[in-house]
Parts: sequence; C-alpha cells; structure tokens
Amino acid sequence: MADHPLRSCFVGGALCAKAARFTAAGVAALTLVLYLRALSCGFVNLDDPDYVVNNPLIRRLSFDTVVAAFTQAHVGWWMPLTWLSFAFDYHFWGLNPAGYHLTNILLHAVNAGLVVLIADRLLRKDPGGGEYSGESGWMYHGILLLAGLLWGIHPLRVESVAWVTERKDVLNGLFSLGAILSYLHYVHARVRNTGGAGLFFVMSLGLFALSLMAKSVSVVLPLMFLVADWFPFGRLRRGNIGQILAEKIPFLLLSTAMAVATVYFTAQSQYLVSYEQFPLIQRLVVSGNAVYEYCRLMLLPTGIVAFHVIPDPIPAAYAVTSLAVIAVSVAICFYRKHRWIAAVWLCFLIPLLPVLAILQNGDQSFASRFTYLPSVVPSIAIAGLLRAGFAKMTVSWRIGARLGVPLVAALLLALYGTMTIRLIGTWKDTETLWTRVVSVEPGAIVCKERGMYYYSIGNYPAAVADFSESLRMLPENWRPYRYNLLAFRGEALRKSGHYAESVDDFSAAIAQHPLPAYYCLRGLANEALGKRHEADEDFRMAGPCSGTLDWYWVRED
Repeated sequence: MADHPLRSCFVGGALCAKAARFTAAGVAALTLVLYLRALSCGFVNLDDPDYVVNNPLIRRLSFDTVVAAFTQAHVGWWMPLTWLSFAFDYHFWGLNPAGYHLTNILLHAVNAGLVVLIADRLLRKDPGGGEYSGESGWMYHGILLLAGLLWGIHPLRVESVAWVTERKDVLNGLFSLGAILSYLHYVHARVRNTGGAGLFFVMSLGLFALSLMAKSVSVVLPLMFLVADWFPFGRLRRGNIGQILAEKIPFLLLSTAMAVATVYFTAQSQYLVSYEQFPLIQRLVVSGNAVYEYCRLMLLPTGIVAFHVIPDPIPAAYAVTSLAVIAVSVAICFYRKHRWIAAVWLCFLIPLLPVLAILQNGDQSFASRFTYLPSVVPSIAIAGLLRAGFAKMTVSWRIGARLGVPLVAALLLALYGTMTIRLIGTWKDTETLWTRVVSVEPGAIVCKERGMYYYSIGNYPAAVADFSESLRMLPENWRPYRYNLLAFRGEALRKSGHYAESVDDFSAAIAQHPLPAYYCLRGLANEALGKRHEADEDFRMAGPCSGTLDWYWVRED
C-alpha cells in the first residue's frame, strides 16, 4: 500500500462510517432533486414501444408474468427483473410515463448513495492494516460527497435515467453496486478477521446474480474483484493466488452461464451483427475509438446525444484514436511506480468489454449509457486526487491558494449539474430527442428516425423533408434498404397531396423491391391523378394487400 496516492484520504472509526452513511443519503437526495425534471418527460420511439408501450408481457402482474419473464427472452434479451419492474410500474401507473421516470430516478439516487459507500470503503481504511490519517472529518466527507456527485450528476448518466427503456441500467446498477460494496466488506472482514465474512460473500454473490437478471453487462464483476484483490487490497500474493481464484469460481460460473445465454438469445433474435458484415479489424477500431470517446466525455461532456452511428466508411481518425488508447494502456501496464493508475484504468476498461463492438448489435458506435458502471471507480479516483492536491497545497501554499481546489470542485459540480438538467430536456419527447441528435450529429439514420416520427403524427411535410435528407446522406451499407425510404417519402407525399411525386417515389421503390403494398399505394396516387388504367394495373399487382406500409428488411441479392 506504500504507493497509494490517496493515502491521505484514509481515516477510520465507527463514527466515520456512520457519518459516511449520512453523506450517502445527502448525495442520494441531491441526485434525486436534480433529476426531477425527468418526471415531465414522456416515452420516446427509441425502444420504449417494444419495452413498455406495446409490450404485452408487462400488462399483468401475475404468476404467469413471473414465469414468462424468467423462462423466456423478450425483445431479444433475458432480463426478468427488468421486465417485472416494468410490470410493477404498469400495475400502478398504467402508461403514465411519469411513474416509470420516477422509478428510474429513485433507483439512480440510491445508486449514487451506494457509490459514496463504495468510496468510503475504498478510501477510509486499508484492509491490510495500514495507518489511518488524521485529517479532519469534514474534508474527508467532502471527498465522499464529491465522488458520489461526480458520478451521480454527470451528464453521461442522463441517458440511463431519463430514458425509460434504460431501467435495465439503473436496476442492474443497484444490484451491481450492492455486490461491489458487499465484496469490499467481505475482504475487510476476512483480512482483519472481524467476523461476518461469509455473510458478506453470500450477499455479494446473491446481488451479483440479481444484477445479471436485470442486465447482462455486469458479467465482468468477478474480474473487477480480482483487480481490487491486486490493488488496493494486496491479496494477490504468491501462496494464496489459488485461494483467491477459488473464491471467484461461483461468480465466474454465473458469468459464464449468463454470457452463453446472452449470445444464444441475441443470435436467435438476429440482434448481433455478423462478422461477415462487420469484420474483426473494423470492430477493434470502432471499439478503440469508443474507449477514447468515453474518456473524453467523462472529462468534457459536450456533444452528448442518444445515437452515435458507426460511420460508413469508418474514418481514419478512428484508427488514430484506437492507437492512442492502445499506447496509453501499454504505458499504464509498464508504469509500476503507482499501481493505482493501472487499477483505475482496468476498472474503467473491464466493464466496457461487454458493450464494445466485439459483440456488436445495432448501428451505434458508442453510447453514454454504457459508462454507468465503468465511471464509478474513476469518479472516486478523481475525488481522491483532488483531495491529494489540496493536501499538498495545505503544506506549502497560502490559504487563498488552498481554496482553489474546493472552488474547482464546486464549479465542476455546478457545470455538470447545469449540463445534466439541460440534457434531460432533450428526452421530453420523440421530437426533442431526434432533433437534438440531428442538430449535433446529422446522418441518414437519425433523419430517418425523426422522419418516421413526423410520419406517425401526420406531419407529412416535415416527414418528406427528413426522408429526403436521409436519402441524400444514405451510406453505402444502407443502400440495399433504400426502397423503404422511397416508399415512406412517397406515402408522405401522397398524404400531403403531391401525387405525381408520390408516384415517382413508389416507382423507384418498386424497381428496387416490388412489394404488394407499394403497388397498392401507387395505385391510390395514380387514382388521385385520374389515371384510372394505371391505378387498376397497380391494384391488380397488389392483389389482396391493403396497402399498410411497414419497414422491410430484405436485402438485394
């Protein structure tokens, strides 16, 4: 423990632990108040219809619902506790989005308090019997407050809290953070032989199992425990490595079972992108760039949007950022003077492994919600570093200069809090969500999504504009599905009275993929133009089709 830069943060005593719980409660309360704006947000068309609005599984809170949640995958995922939490919400709130948002906010507030308790367990004592510092209690609890708020009110948390679908994030976070805290108590009790180690171990294992039932992303927790065993606890020594690894076996068995189940269910639902479509080298480059972006956004959280699409083609800048991440990782591995740097870096990287492009599903290159667990240890480390900086200033600087660190911390929290409140507003409804994405990171897919929303509410001129922009920016890998955009633009044109343009779009869509619905809708446009013969021919080709328009995923040969 001699190289611990946060040594000045170690204090001890039962009174300190009790005060830490009050600090945790304060952080939870502040976090809750900050996120109350999300109560005015509604559902959005990004997964909320599948998870909540149109999900028959959550309509009844019954034994059959419990059985179905635990024995089947839904929307491609096995996460029974998440589905049951939605069922509870539906039982009490129906489809009032405020109730779902309230549950997310409460869970996140509790999680912010748990981060404080984790920080207290990491910073308060050295389980190996190291010395305690004599620093004043108010300063120590200021550090705990800072650690909890740096994590809880950071703008990167908004997507996990203000998006109803991400109930899986905050619910998984509750059990994952509880498992981490229990494991830290287990190590302390085992090393210092204070009793209760077995109970804490069972609690950690049980909470870990519950976390997997909320979202599979926590499969990597056993690896994070091993990092903690190495540093700061110093348990990984010759002679006891086998014992340390043996106690992880129950965790690893659960992780393996969950990983196999996740790959199986996602493969069945065809959520995973094949390596033929997305080669390994491209996945590695996209993954490296994602790690870089997560680091950048933790320090400078600007340009946060709900959807970052993988560019086609992948730009050379992605290779540069990936090489930078590799270089930093190698440098950290070989830098032995301060082991805490490697420990923090590993506790940031390991929780990201399940959400990187190695197992890619969808079109996203990275997403802020994926930082929910990876940001915990870095937030604690940043708070500790600020305290270490303050301690150095206390020795050699005047009081005015020493006030600089607390002032910087306060300004940082104020900045993050303000940005978070503003960012919550982008989740007000589907239009504000996609308008934010289009304004920050325009592209064919996001313009299509906003166009689909405008189409669904009958704002056909706006839908035409977005579909046209999407067609203009369409990347090469989306060109096989161009007929969908042409058809939806054609139908929006027809419903807004532009029949000739509608016929042109449906003709282009039919040339690419001749679906009966397209003939039927082109027939209606021709009929409106008075072209009876062309309309009759289209209706003949359509057959019994009613003309209901949908998005079709049929690739050209």
